[in-house]
Parts: sequence; structure tokens; C-alpha cells
Amino acid sequence: MEVIKEFFSRADLVPLMTDWAVKILLSLLIYFIGKWIAKRITAFVAKLMNLRRADPTLVNFLSNVVYGILLVAVILAALDTLGLPVTSLVAVVGAAGLAVGLALKDSLGNFASGVMLVMFRPFIKGDFVEVAGVTGKVDEVRIFSTIMTTPDNKQIIIPNGQVAAGTITNYTANDQRRVDLVIGVGYDDDLKVAREVLTRVCTDHPLTLDEPETSIFVLNLGDSSVDFAVRPWTRTQDYWTVWGDLLEQGKLELEAAGCSIPFPQRDVHLHNSNPASSTINS
Repeated sequence: MEVIKEFFSRADLVPLMTDWAVKILLSLLIYFIGKWIAKRITAFVAKLMNLRRADPTLVNFLSNVVYGILLVAVILAALDTLGLPVTSLVAVVGAAGLAVGLALKDSLGNFASGVMLVMFRPFIKGDFVEVAGVTGKVDEVRIFSTIMTTPDNKQIIIPNGQVAAGTITNYTANDQRRVDLVIGVGYDDDLKVAREVLTRVCTDHPLTLDEPETSIFVLNLGDSSVDFAVRPWTRTQDYWTVWGDLLEQGKLELEAAGCSIPFPQRDVHLHNSNPASSTINS
């Protein structure tokens, strides 16, 4: 107890404590004010990107990156105010970061791929795409992974590295899509009548487009049918509706016009392979 009293009764302790109190107070002010300024700057950057109608995924991703960089700068400034060796600290953190980076190279690869996906934007939120063998709607591009929802409402999380390294098929990137159907008729049917029926079915459908023009032609002479390629155009959001309607209406109208919808058939011929048995029976 006497040692403690003697320590606090030292004449040079008061200036030292006062100096440290000022430094701590100043560093806290720098931290909180700097954090507030970092949020304001981040909000301003996000507002500028929104005014330019940037993709929400890009806005969210870059805002997080900007805020993280500014916050690190604020923390370093606060530590420097306390008199800590910031340069040495940065060197130590850098060395530790290198070691961690080597251990987590796959995660860093996913991060780099996420940056590439956000910057070059092969797809945006809400697009229906096929990536890494998965087909679904894009919900979000995160720092390390891409979140998708399949047509049967399953959530799929794909590492960004796999997304960026593979082929990306974006089904909703364009406003219009061509519907590719193959409809067969029998060899005994009148091909001119079949073509007229299929043309009328496509033209009369309210969701098919006049431009680009519908294309209908004989695609293949199959084993049991003459196959027509039926290729009308429609809006991307109406693709599957047009697909199903034309298949159903095409069959009904062709049958009403006297055309048949053939199916594969085989003629089986049986031959007696034992002539001796036929001689005995005779």
C-alpha cells in the first residue's frame, strides 16, 4: 500500500497522466469523427453511383470496399496519435497478412473473382443465368460467393472463382429471344398444308413478334417423320409461355388440318432359322 501511495505521490506522474489522457481523448475523437466522416463519404459515393444508375450489386460492393479502406485509415491515424509505432505495426500486419493470404489463397481467389464479376457485370441481380452447371436467378454477388435461386426455389451458393472461371450463359441479358421448336408430320402429309398451319399458329399467337420474322422450314427427314423447325421470336419474359402454347396449338391445328403427328415405329419380321424342324413337321 505504501508503494502505491508513493507511486501516485510522485511529482512527474501528474503531467504524464495528463499527457496520456489527452492522447487517449484525442485518439477517440479521431476514431469516432473519422468513422462518421467515412460513413458520410461512403454514402456520398453510393449516391453518385445511384445517380448514374449503377447496378445495385456494384453500388453495395464498392461502398463496402470504400468504407473498409477509410476505416482502416482512421484506425491507423488514431493509433498514431497515441504514439504507437504505426509503421512497424503496418509492417507486422503486412507480414501476417501475407501468411494468412498464402493459407487462404482460394478465398482470396474468390474475392478477386467477385471484384471482376462486379466490375465487368456479365449478369446483374435478377438475371436468369447458367453458371458452374447451375441454372437459376441471381440474388446477390457477395465478396466470396454468388447466391442464386433455382426454378424449384432452392438456394445455391457458388464460390465466385467457379463462376468467373466457367462459361456464363445469361438467358435474360437481351429483351428478345427466339423460340426453337421441332414439330414433325408424317411422310404422307401435305407439307405445304403443314407449313401454312404452323405459320398461322405462330402469327396468331398474341405474344409472338412480327420483327424479327418467324422462320419455318424443313429441318430433317427423320426415320418416321418430316421435321419442321419452327422459330418465332418473343419477349424474354414470355419465352416459356410461347413455347408451351405453340406446342399445344401446333398439334391441335395440324390434326384438325388432317396432318398426323407421327411417333417412332418398328416393323418386326420373324424368320425360321431351323430348316430341319420344318422338314420333320412336313
